Amino acid sequence: MITEYQQKLRERYIAAPVVPAPDPWRPVLDRRTPIGGLLGIGFAVHPDSGHDLVMVVSGDGHGLFDAVTGEKTARDRDPDPWTSTPDDDPDLTCPGLGPIAGVPVRIAGLYGGGLHRTTPDGWVVDVVSPEWPHDRVILSAGGGAHTGSAAGGRWWHIFHSTYSEFRAAGFSPSGRTLAVATSSDLTLWTRPEPTRREPHVDD
Repeated sequence: MITEYQQKLRERYIAAPVVPAPDPWRPVLDRRTPIGGLLGIGFAVHPDSGHDLVMVVSGDGHGLFDAVTGEKTARDRDPDPWTSTPDDDPDLTCPGLGPIAGVPVRIAGLYGGGLHRTTPDGWVVDVVSPEWPHDRVILSAGGGAHTGSAAGGRWWHIFHSTYSEFRAAGFSPSGRTLAVATSSDLTLWTRPEPTRREPHVDD
Protein backbone atom coordinates (compact mmCIF):
# COMPACT_ATOMS: atom_id res chain seq x y z
CA MET A 1 0.00 0.00 0.00
CA ILE A 2 1.47 3.35 -0.99
CA THR A 3 0.51 6.80 0.26
CA GLU A 4 -1.30 9.42 -1.81
CA TYR A 5 1.94 11.40 -2.01
CA GLN A 6 3.84 8.38 -3.29
CA GLN A 7 1.14 7.69 -5.86
CA LYS A 8 1.34 11.28 -7.13
CA LEU A 9 5.13 10.98 -7.43
CA ARG A 10 4.75 7.73 -9.33
CA GLU A 11 2.24 9.25 -11.73
CA ARG A 12 4.44 12.32 -12.22
CA TYR A 13 7.47 10.26 -13.23
CA ILE A 14 5.46 7.96 -15.49
CA ALA A 15 3.96 10.95 -17.30
CA ALA A 16 7.27 12.75 -17.83
CA PRO A 17 8.72 12.25 -21.33
CA VAL A 18 12.42 11.70 -21.94
CA VAL A 19 13.99 15.08 -22.71
CA PRO A 20 17.52 16.33 -23.43
CA ALA A 21 19.62 17.29 -20.43
CA PRO A 22 19.53 21.08 -19.88
CA ASP A 23 22.36 23.53 -20.45
CA PRO A 24 25.24 23.40 -19.78
CA TRP A 25 25.08 19.61 -20.22
CA ARG A 26 25.60 18.24 -23.72
CA PRO A 27 25.56 14.64 -24.94
CA VAL A 28 28.86 13.06 -25.90
CA LEU A 29 28.69 11.87 -29.53
CA ASP A 30 24.90 12.50 -29.50
CA ARG A 31 24.20 8.80 -29.06
CA ARG A 32 24.56 5.77 -26.80
CA THR A 33 27.74 3.75 -27.11
CA PRO A 34 26.85 0.05 -27.50
CA ILE A 35 28.78 -2.25 -25.14
CA GLY A 36 27.55 -5.82 -24.95
CA GLY A 37 27.56 -7.48 -21.56
CA LEU A 38 28.43 -4.29 -19.65
CA LEU A 39 29.00 -5.07 -15.98
CA GLY A 40 30.01 -1.73 -14.52
CA ILE A 41 31.78 1.59 -14.94
CA GLY A 42 34.14 3.84 -13.02
CA PHE A 43 35.83 7.23 -13.38
CA ALA A 44 39.45 8.32 -13.57
CA VAL A 45 41.36 11.38 -14.81
CA HIS A 46 43.69 11.51 -17.82
CA PRO A 47 47.14 12.39 -16.45
CA ASP A 48 47.95 14.64 -19.43
CA SER A 49 44.72 16.28 -20.64
CA GLY A 50 42.91 16.33 -17.31
CA HIS A 51 39.80 15.00 -19.04
CA ASP A 52 37.47 12.70 -17.17
CA LEU A 53 37.88 9.09 -18.27
CA VAL A 54 35.25 6.36 -18.02
CA MET A 55 36.44 2.80 -17.51
CA VAL A 56 34.02 0.13 -18.68
CA VAL A 57 34.11 -3.46 -17.44
CA SER A 58 32.21 -5.94 -19.59
CA GLY A 59 32.09 -9.58 -20.55
CA ASP A 60 34.42 -8.70 -23.43
CA GLY A 61 37.13 -7.14 -21.25
CA HIS A 62 37.98 -3.59 -20.24
CA GLY A 63 37.68 -0.34 -22.16
CA LEU A 64 38.58 3.27 -21.46
CA PHE A 65 36.73 6.27 -22.93
CA ASP A 66 37.49 9.97 -22.98
CA ALA A 67 34.35 11.49 -21.44
CA VAL A 68 34.74 14.77 -23.34
CA THR A 69 35.24 13.42 -26.86
CA GLY A 70 33.78 9.91 -26.51
CA GLU A 71 36.96 8.47 -28.01
CA LYS A 72 38.00 4.98 -26.91
CA THR A 73 41.51 5.54 -25.59
CA ALA A 74 42.41 1.99 -24.53
CA ARG A 75 41.08 -1.57 -24.80
CA ASP A 76 42.02 -4.84 -23.09
CA ARG A 77 40.11 -7.83 -24.44
CA ASP A 78 41.91 -10.31 -22.21
CA PRO A 79 42.45 -8.84 -18.73
CA ASP A 80 43.92 -10.89 -15.91
CA PRO A 81 41.10 -13.21 -14.80
CA TRP A 82 41.85 -12.41 -11.16
CA THR A 83 41.17 -8.70 -11.70
CA SER A 84 38.83 -8.75 -14.68
CA THR A 85 35.78 -8.02 -12.50
CA PRO A 86 35.63 -5.91 -9.33
CA ASP A 87 34.04 -8.55 -7.10
CA ASP A 88 37.44 -10.04 -6.21
CA ASP A 89 38.54 -6.76 -4.59
CA PRO A 90 37.10 -5.49 -1.27
CA ASP A 91 36.97 -1.96 -2.70
CA LEU A 92 35.31 -3.12 -5.94
CA THR A 93 38.24 -1.94 -8.06
CA CYS A 94 39.84 -3.06 -11.30
CA PRO A 95 43.31 -1.98 -12.44
CA GLY A 96 43.30 0.84 -14.97
CA LEU A 97 44.63 0.55 -18.50
CA GLY A 98 46.17 2.78 -21.15
CA PRO A 99 47.12 6.18 -19.69
CA ILE A 100 46.01 5.05 -16.22
CA ALA A 101 47.63 1.60 -16.34
CA GLY A 102 47.93 0.06 -12.89
CA VAL A 103 45.83 2.74 -11.17
CA PRO A 104 42.91 1.11 -9.31
CA VAL A 105 39.50 2.31 -10.51
CA ARG A 106 36.39 1.78 -8.43
CA ILE A 107 33.66 0.14 -10.49
CA ALA A 108 29.93 0.60 -9.89
CA GLY A 109 27.39 -1.73 -11.42
CA LEU A 110 26.30 -5.34 -11.27
CA TYR A 111 28.55 -6.17 -8.31
CA GLY A 112 27.56 -3.15 -6.22
CA GLY A 113 29.17 0.18 -5.50
CA GLY A 114 27.97 3.57 -6.65
CA LEU A 115 28.85 6.82 -8.38
CA HIS A 116 28.51 10.39 -7.12
CA ARG A 117 24.85 11.45 -6.94
CA THR A 118 25.61 15.17 -6.56
CA THR A 119 28.00 17.81 -7.89
CA PRO A 120 29.65 20.64 -5.94
CA ASP A 121 27.33 23.20 -7.57
CA GLY A 122 24.06 21.45 -6.81
CA TRP A 123 23.13 19.07 -9.63
CA VAL A 124 21.57 15.80 -8.43
CA VAL A 125 20.87 12.52 -10.21
CA ASP A 126 18.23 10.05 -9.02
CA VAL A 127 17.14 6.68 -10.33
CA VAL A 128 13.42 5.98 -9.95
CA SER A 129 11.43 2.90 -10.89
CA PRO A 130 7.71 3.71 -10.94
CA GLU A 131 7.23 0.85 -13.42
CA TRP A 132 9.85 -1.60 -12.14
CA PRO A 133 11.97 -3.18 -13.58
CA HIS A 134 12.26 -0.26 -16.01
CA ASP A 135 14.44 2.46 -14.48
CA ARG A 136 14.30 6.20 -15.18
CA VAL A 137 17.19 8.59 -14.60
CA ILE A 138 16.19 12.00 -13.27
CA LEU A 139 18.55 14.98 -13.36
CA SER A 140 17.57 17.86 -11.09
CA ALA A 141 18.81 21.32 -10.24
CA GLY A 142 19.29 21.99 -6.58
CA GLY A 143 17.73 18.69 -5.55
CA GLY A 144 14.29 19.44 -6.98
CA ALA A 145 13.56 15.97 -8.32
CA HIS A 146 10.51 15.47 -6.13
CA THR A 147 8.93 18.92 -6.51
CA GLY A 148 7.07 20.57 -9.37
CA SER A 149 6.60 19.22 -12.87
CA ALA A 150 9.33 18.26 -15.30
CA ALA A 151 8.21 21.10 -17.56
CA GLY A 152 8.80 23.57 -14.71
CA GLY A 153 12.56 23.54 -15.09
CA ARG A 154 13.58 21.88 -11.81
CA TRP A 155 14.06 18.32 -13.05
CA TRP A 156 14.47 16.43 -16.30
CA HIS A 157 13.76 12.80 -17.21
CA ILE A 158 16.90 12.20 -19.29
CA PHE A 159 17.05 8.40 -19.64
CA HIS A 160 14.60 5.50 -19.61
CA SER A 161 15.94 1.96 -19.52
CA THR A 162 13.26 -0.20 -21.10
CA TYR A 163 15.37 -2.52 -23.25
CA SER A 164 18.22 -3.72 -21.00
CA GLU A 165 19.22 -3.93 -17.34
CA PHE A 166 20.27 -0.78 -15.52
CA ARG A 167 23.82 -0.85 -14.12
CA ALA A 168 24.79 2.58 -12.76
CA ALA A 169 24.21 6.32 -13.04
CA GLY A 170 26.12 9.22 -11.57
CA PHE A 171 28.64 12.01 -11.86
CA SER A 172 32.41 11.95 -12.08
CA PRO A 173 34.20 13.30 -8.97
CA SER A 174 34.92 16.51 -10.90
CA GLY A 175 31.23 17.04 -11.64
CA ARG A 176 31.99 17.54 -15.33
CA THR A 177 30.62 14.20 -16.55
CA LEU A 178 27.31 12.40 -16.08
CA ALA A 179 27.16 8.73 -17.06
CA VAL A 180 24.39 6.15 -17.36
CA ALA A 181 25.30 2.51 -17.94
CA THR A 182 23.04 -0.40 -18.81
CA SER A 183 23.87 -3.99 -19.66
CA SER A 184 24.05 -3.01 -23.33
CA ASP A 185 25.37 0.54 -23.57
CA LEU A 186 26.98 3.65 -22.09
CA THR A 187 25.53 7.16 -22.35
CA LEU A 188 27.57 10.23 -21.41
CA TRP A 189 26.96 13.94 -20.95
CA THR A 190 29.68 16.51 -20.39
CA ARG A 191 29.91 20.18 -19.45
CA PRO A 192 32.57 22.84 -18.84
CA GLU A 193 34.38 23.14 -15.53
CA PRO A 194 31.65 23.65 -12.90
CA THR A 195 31.60 26.44 -10.36
CA ARG A 196 30.32 26.16 -6.82
CA ARG A 197 27.33 28.38 -7.52
CA GLU A 198 23.85 26.89 -7.46
CA PRO A 199 22.59 25.88 -10.93
CA HIS A 200 19.93 28.10 -12.45
CA VAL A 201 16.42 27.08 -11.45
CA ASP A 202 13.33 28.51 -13.13
CA ASP A 203 10.76 29.74 -10.64
